[in-house]
Amino acid sequence: MKNHLILLRSFRWKITAILVVLMCLSGAAGNFLVYDYASKAQFEQLRDKLKIIAQTIAMTVDADTLLRIPLNENGVESSPYKAVAEKLLKIKEVDPSLAYVYILKKTETPSVFKFLIDLHPCDVEIKLVPALPGEVYDGSSFPELLKAFDDPTVDRKIMADKWGVFLSGYAPIRDKNGNAIAVLGIDMTASDVYGAQKEVRARSAVALLFGLVLSIILGFFISARVTAPINKLVEGTRHISSGDLHYKVKTGGRDEISELADSFNKMAENLYKARHKLVSYFYRAVQTLVNVLEARDAYTKGHSERVAKYAEDIAKEMKLPHQKIELVKEAALLHDIGKLGVQEMILNKKSELSDEDRETIKKHPAIGEELLKPVSLDKEILAIVKQHHERYDGKGYPDGLAGGKIDILAAIVTAADSYDAMTSHRPYMKNLTKREAIEQLRQNSATQFNPEVVSAFVRVLENK
Repeated sequence: MKNHLILLRSFRWKITAILVVLMCLSGAAGNFLVYDYASKAQFEQLRDKLKIIAQTIAMTVDADTLLRIPLNENGVESSPYKAVAEKLLKIKEVDPSLAYVYILKKTETPSVFKFLIDLHPCDVEIKLVPALPGEVYDGSSFPELLKAFDDPTVDRKIMADKWGVFLSGYAPIRDKNGNAIAVLGIDMTASDVYGAQKEVRARSAVALLFGLVLSIILGFFISARVTAPINKLVEGTRHISSGDLHYKVKTGGRDEISELADSFNKMAENLYKARHKLVSYFYRAVQTLVNVLEARDAYTKGHSERVAKYAEDIAKEMKLPHQKIELVKEAALLHDIGKLGVQEMILNKKSELSDEDRETIKKHPAIGEELLKPVSLDKEILAIVKQHHERYDGKGYPDGLAGGKIDILAAIVTAADSYDAMTSHRPYMKNLTKREAIEQLRQNSATQFNPEVVSAFVRVLENK
């Protein structure tokens, strides 16, 4: 019994249930497609019947007699008109479903015709015809009529208007040489077929609507139950990929997805432990390199640690998340690592730097990124190292980024780095006092520095 309950709770059983529901809905839709097919088959049978009738009647009309009908209002009194009309009326009497019978002749305009004969459904006397011989008729709305001079054809849909429901068929009337001189048109009543089509459409619409509503309800309910734990796993992978290795996936239940979630949580925990060991070793090693670098220049000793402290204070003042505060602090400790790739004679130069020296030093942010890229576990640290000499107005280096395109943590390190440089003694430049350095930060807000960062930094400095 217990094994059966576990099977019913399993992910495989849930998928099976979904497939069963989908198959049931597909079967229901298939039944209505059969009804629709039957309706279309009935309509095609009616078209075939009407095509044969139109062709048969057209063959009974004498072309020479037809051509002798005068194309004017007196044409209905002519003997040729009466002879053709009488024959057509007899055919109508045999088949009551033939409502209108008419004959049209071409004009110089391809889609415009002239009536030769037009018999009313209730016509028992030839004088009561709706259209007189020679009256113009625009057939541009009836594409099958335009084709009828070549072969017999029937409209592809039933026409419904205030006079009734009809299906029209056409056939060419040919002379002795086989040339089509006119077209015979027949409007047959098609109320039964039209009604059947409407009923099938209505039933199909109701069935499809019902099936759609049922599918949405069942699909929403079942998919929510099935995909909820999967979505939690997806959310977990997003947290893990963003570096949040403390995140735990909670799915509940005892199916395969729950087991996968447990394995996922264990994997995240092991990754965190491994990463913690790796990062600790990495930062100790890199910090040692930074200390060695700053030891080469007595005037920059402790620079990175001071910048890290300033950056930390600024980030706290800006109410950034704890994770970001720690990240900017770590990045600030490493921000000048690229100077390992700059010659010592340039770094320790006692006189003012030449233009060539400045261009060389400007390469150190990109060098730092390249040094850290193979081992750094956080892309934002790389961005901070590379962007810490970008300016808010876009005149910085190495990429000339501006405004919001500069990472906010990089903007924090930029301000902290500049402040420490302004307040530290250099052989070729007198250091500024704290008040003078704050004024420089304010003057260069929105040009060199991010205004938001400057405001937070000034508050930090004035409070100490």
